[in-house]
Amino acid sequence: MRMNWVIGPADVDGPEAEAVLREYYRDIVARYSGRPASEADIDAAMKEEPSDALAPPTGLFLLARRGGGAPAAVGCVALRWFDGGVAEVKRLFVHPQARGEGGGAALLAAAERAAAGHGAGLVRLDTRSDLAEARRLYAANGYTEVAPFSQGPYADHWFAKRL
Repeated sequence: MRMNWVIGPADVDGPEAEAVLREYYRDIVARYSGRPASEADIDAAMKEEPSDALAPPTGLFLLARRGGGAPAAVGCVALRWFDGGVAEVKRLFVHPQARGEGGGAALLAAAERAAAGHGAGLVRLDTRSDLAEARRLYAANGYTEVAPFSQGPYADHWFAKRL
């Protein structure tokens, strides 16, 4: 079922963003470790990968809500700005209970619109091998695999799309 999504900017340091980011890390830490993530695991991951650069002037953080009323945020995506008209997608996440409703594609489209509005002509991202559904989402939305542009323990695949 496709849902109407309401996506808009949020303070990455605000309580709503923190709640969604904690769910993001709960999900990806558990997938990576093969066991449920503890609160200490989530705290450590958030410290290892701070979100400071995902706020103006170096980035943008967006929260997603299912359409209608003022429900709690169930997803997020962020952008980080780079020189040369490049934007990088970070932290794309839809809560497991809200998956299958078009939220991932809606978040990706919102990120692309924001990137284009910021003057970016290229959007790029990296992801892990175990996030197969993310790789399928990117490919289905016009992203192609490219040569590595970043290093890190969690970057296995790199994608880019011209806007």
